[in-house]
Amino acid sequence: MKKHFIAGTVLLASLSAASAQGLYDIAPNDEASESSPLKWNAGVSFNYDDNVSPTVLPGSPGFEDDVTSVSAYVGAALVSITPQTTWDVFARVGGTYYFDAPAAVGSDDAFAQARLGINWAHRVSERLRFSSRNYVAYELEPDYSYGFSVDRQIGEYLHYQSDNAVGYRWSERFATYTGVKVRGLDYATISSANDRLITSVYNQFRYRTSEQTIWTLDYRYSETDSSGSAGDSTNHYVTLGIEHRFSPNSVLAVKAGMQMRDVDGGASSDSPFAEAAVRTRVNEQLSVRAFARYGVEDYGTSFPGYTYDTNNTLRVGVSADYIVSPQLTLHAGLNVIMTDMEDGRTVPGGFAIADLDQDLLNLYLGFSYKVNDGVYVTGSYNWTESDASNGIGIAAASRTYERNRASLGVRVEF
Repeated sequence: MKKHFIAGTVLLASLSAASAQGLYDIAPNDEASESSPLKWNAGVSFNYDDNVSPTVLPGSPGFEDDVTSVSAYVGAALVSITPQTTWDVFARVGGTYYFDAPAAVGSDDAFAQARLGINWAHRVSERLRFSSRNYVAYELEPDYSYGFSVDRQIGEYLHYQSDNAVGYRWSERFATYTGVKVRGLDYATISSANDRLITSVYNQFRYRTSEQTIWTLDYRYSETDSSGSAGDSTNHYVTLGIEHRFSPNSVLAVKAGMQMRDVDGGASSDSPFAEAAVRTRVNEQLSVRAFARYGVEDYGTSFPGYTYDTNNTLRVGVSADYIVSPQLTLHAGLNVIMTDMEDGRTVPGGFAIADLDQDLLNLYLGFSYKVNDGVYVTGSYNWTESDASNGIGIAAASRTYERNRASLGVRVEF
């Protein structure tokens, strides 16, 4: 399955530090509109999962294992804005307890969860500004909107990112943005072959053609330190883009260009790279966010005894909120992930192996009902289908499954 998808990326102010590092929001979120004092929130939910370990092979312990669980968390958020400095901070800790431990080998009955996001921006002058966006999460499920995994892990994993940049406006129309980004994945021992550390340096030229439109030219260089059978890689990205604000509530950002990739001991390639993001409030009731990205990724390419040097990946996500009434809000969304792993080889030996393709579709629906000030009843339903083909050994079989999840709970804010 070959995919040649040339579309586009950047921008979108996030709704909170919790989502600021996802693909819905690729540009820095340093334009918060107003300060917000420290706010606390907590919640508890009861959950049902009919396939808690979907990548477990048929016939193995844990295959199509349906379980019930309870999850609880407590979190806090703060936004502080002064004429020069903006802080946007989010923290959350919690966990999930399974009433019957998942049967998959290596699985426990209790798992922890923690997230921390810190966004900081400082305006030294009308021309010079600094920004720092930092995010770390320790949790179970991969979040498809963060763009690094498609597989359910048996244990928790650590994901972290730090993006630090300096921006300078050289004239009324021309500015530059230069920064360093570090991103890492650290899995439990059973999946540590796919640990990754990616370090990038980048420079963006920005030219404003109108009050609503900015054209961008980007160069990014990244190095990936890979574990397992995968070789380390270097990537050069050159993209041309546009950021356009249709209205105060509607923003579009698009980038497209080339990705030039070299893999230690493996295949090198030149391929298209593109990403896009949009945020819009259609009316007082409906708001929508969406993203799309196509490129060659380093994630999830290591298997026992072999690896893939090229992982062509298309990711699409849509998220919508609809206010039915002052009490009731509905949530819905989808994620589509299409991967095409090529240039496979055995390690050691370097013998060629068959390509591995996977298509994943995730749909979700949810609601939040306000009982009174600060108390909400929440619920959600999540359906996932994955279809994999080709490959060698058990790789395709372990990535073909269907999964249903549902939850019902209570959230309080104070």
